[in-house]
Amino acid sequence: MARSALTTRTPSKRRLAGLDRSGPPPPQTLRGQPLHPWTIPNAIGFVRLAGIPVFLVLALTSPHGHDTVAIVLFAVIGWADYLDGFAARLTGQYSRLGALLDPVIDRLLVVSGMAVAWRFELLPRWALAVVIARELGMLVLSRMALKRGIELRINWAGRVGVAPIMGAPFFAMIPLHTVALVMLYTGMALSLLASALYIRRGAAELRKRPAKPPTQQQLSS
Repeated sequence: MARSALTTRTPSKRRLAGLDRSGPPPPQTLRGQPLHPWTIPNAIGFVRLAGIPVFLVLALTSPHGHDTVAIVLFAVIGWADYLDGFAARLTGQYSRLGALLDPVIDRLLVVSGMAVAWRFELLPRWALAVVIARELGMLVLSRMALKRGIELRINWAGRVGVAPIMGAPFFAMIPLHTVALVMLYTGMALSLLASALYIRRGAAELRKRPAKPPTQQQLSS
């Protein structure tokens, strides 16, 4: 019996690696749960967040946007997103704060990388403007959804689109321009599709809710 319980608690190799995302989200990450900020995954998230302004300073003060330390730091912050997820699955230290913090850090990193690419014209500015507007728009949309009790869980397009959208400014800074362009346009298409899916899901959830009864003021008017 003890062995069976241990097997249930231990994640499979596919789940530990993040390849198996089936099943409901961990209950600790759901709306209404305590934040639980002091966990190993959140500590990694705090370090990632603190690294973003350092990256910006190094990259924006470089002559051409190709500062080696800034490029390495950008890559480390991006890859650490996988590390904090792995740490959460390994330790079981899921938290509400982690669920809220991770997508914000990812979007801030994307916007920061795109800002550097814009400053030094490393990528087409019209496409950068679309990506930046989308990321900032998703921050606002997520906030509005939370106020209405709607949980915008990442969809397949958003999950697949993270790598190319982060890879675009990285490869532009190396520089590998052709690879950066492929990453940019692929990531942009996937991120816009993800946004459309988020909006459709949010609208569907709102339609499912029962209509509010009229107030006394509305009845008397």
